[in-house]
Amino acid sequence: MQKLARDIKERDFKNVYLLTGEEDYLRKQYRDRLAGAMADVHDTMNYHYFEGKNTIPEKLIDLAETMPFLAERRVIVVENSGFFKSAQDKLADYLKQLPETSFFIFVEPQVDKRGKLYKACKDVGYIAEFNVQDEQTLRRWILGRLNKEQKLITERALAVFMERTGSDMENIASELEKLLCYTLEKPDITETDVDAICTRQINNRIFDMIEAVASKRQEAALELYYDLLALKEPPMRILFLIARQYNLLYQTKLLKGKGYDNKSIASKLGLSPFIAGKYVTQASRFEKETLRKSLEQCVEAEENVKTGKMADNLSVELLIVQFSSKKSQRKEA
Repeated sequence: MQKLARDIKERDFKNVYLLTGEEDYLRKQYRDRLAGAMADVHDTMNYHYFEGKNTIPEKLIDLAETMPFLAERRVIVVENSGFFKSAQDKLADYLKQLPETSFFIFVEPQVDKRGKLYKACKDVGYIAEFNVQDEQTLRRWILGRLNKEQKLITERALAVFMERTGSDMENIASELEKLLCYTLEKPDITETDVDAICTRQINNRIFDMIEAVASKRQEAALELYYDLLALKEPPMRILFLIARQYNLLYQTKLLKGKGYDNKSIASKLGLSPFIAGKYVTQASRFEKETLRKSLEQCVEAEENVKTGKMADNLSVELLIVQFSSKKSQRKEA
């Protein structure tokens, strides 16, 4: 990212850029900054944006072969094309002989690094990979945004805010904007403010539901399930998230048993360290065998729905009841 920021600042551009990685917010931010620095995005004669899998490589090549009209550059942005997960030999070969006045910005969340097009971008241009940011980076970013608004936040409020928002920067930015509007006349932000305005994400509600299950608080677990249904979450998506949660807990349990620390667990499971810490704590409340059996029961519940043996909402409800029953297996002493 530093190289990309330097290119933008110094206006010394490569003819080809590939912006990739899981962090949507950063990917889009740098897409807009880079495109805006290279061209007037309202100049339809010299700036072109293509999105989706229907993008035709030959059309891109034809455009790139055309000299810019009363401008220094012709800039072509191609997003979510799927080119980097399929064979694009013609386009890959063309990038190696690109005219000096033509510039490509490819924006793709996922790429095949073994592909010819990826290797061509690496050879003739620059590839920026935007991964999910770690806890400390997110903390600095949030505090920096608040500092610009001359706002202070308590340590506890910041922890609760990050727990609510997760590690998705686009969601963090949205929730931060709501929080700033809510505390417009206040110099500081408290935990009460965060509770009042910040939305609990679906994954957080699932986490709370599993926490209630682990504590055998059946009524609370079912109440959270009904809340999700009221939010128009389909029962089968809820089942998928429950299964995903148990899978992460099972893997966390296995890794912790092998002596891995929270940071290593976070890396292996693709989680931020502060989220991984929550999983370690929650996993400690279950036996390994209980987590494995819970995963099997999730698969069985899905099968019952798909074969018409049980309605989807009832199947998930019965699963939660079974998991949270005080008669079910408890953690070993």
